[in-house]
Amino acid sequence: MTDSSTTRGVDERTFRELTEPYRAELRTHCYRMLGSMYDAEDALQETLLAAWRGMAEFQQRSSVRTWLYRIATNRCLNFRRTALRRPVTPLPFDAPEPTRRGEVSWLQPCPDALLDPQQVLSARASLELAFIALLQQLPPRQAAVLVLCDVLEFSSAEVAGMLGLTPIAVKAVLQRARERLSRSVGEQSGPVPESPAERRLGERFARAFEAADVGAVVALLTDEAWLTMPPWPHEYHGRAAIGEFLRGIPAFRDRAEIRLQSVRANAQPAFGCYSRRADGSFRATGLLVTTYGPDGISALTHFPPAENFPRFGLPLALPAPDATIS
Repeated sequence: MTDSSTTRGVDERTFRELTEPYRAELRTHCYRMLGSMYDAEDALQETLLAAWRGMAEFQQRSSVRTWLYRIATNRCLNFRRTALRRPVTPLPFDAPEPTRRGEVSWLQPCPDALLDPQQVLSARASLELAFIALLQQLPPRQAAVLVLCDVLEFSSAEVAGMLGLTPIAVKAVLQRARERLSRSVGEQSGPVPESPAERRLGERFARAFEAADVGAVVALLTDEAWLTMPPWPHEYHGRAAIGEFLRGIPAFRDRAEIRLQSVRANAQPAFGCYSRRADGSFRATGLLVTTYGPDGISALTHFPPAENFPRFGLPLALPAPDATIS
């Protein structure tokens, strides 16, 4: 906080002690609601500033956690009503006609290190990109009620107090959101995160991708797999469509040497992708997040490197091998 004054006898140090335990889960909440790490960080800072300024009105009729979630949720709802989303530049290479065109161009991945670790363990499915994208397509109030009730397990009465609704209205909104969710998200359960089974599948994928072996990559996909690439709307469904797309991307088409660096995003395995340039160095081409189902890889989500690699601690270029050896 930049204001060094005290509020209701609470100084800055005390305020930080009250709110710091909730910072990670509030960031995760804002990310779920907004789908963008840039926007989530802004919403988190606005939440903490509003909480600092509102300490005089906080009369402990609810817990600090509930009070902070009320502020954060309403900040996110205001943002969703008023935000001007960033324009999308043209795809930098010719791509085949997509199966469909997506609606959520602002979706961004989140490093596991920035997520609430308890929720990574207990609510992993609600952090995966498919769920985050679905929340962006729900009406804002439906998204808020669904997350607060079904993910964070607040009671209908608590959520009603946060959103200025009646408990009956909360239940009605929740029912509509659940119906939309059941139509849009299928049941799937992949390997346990960071388990040997997950690592084996990730290693097989990395070897196939680094070899630019389209057939081997496609063989690891489920029949109903999707490839998406925010901020571009192109979406490809099924092995044949994904294979056709992969054959056309520059690194695969030109048989360039490819390197992958493993990271984790949204409680899922992910890879920083690099392709070799004429000078021997490797240029970042994208961040690829993989979703695993029971029968293989069910989704590939590609993100551009410039705005995502720094957050994951990935360089935008790798030196040429043995570059310093004469």
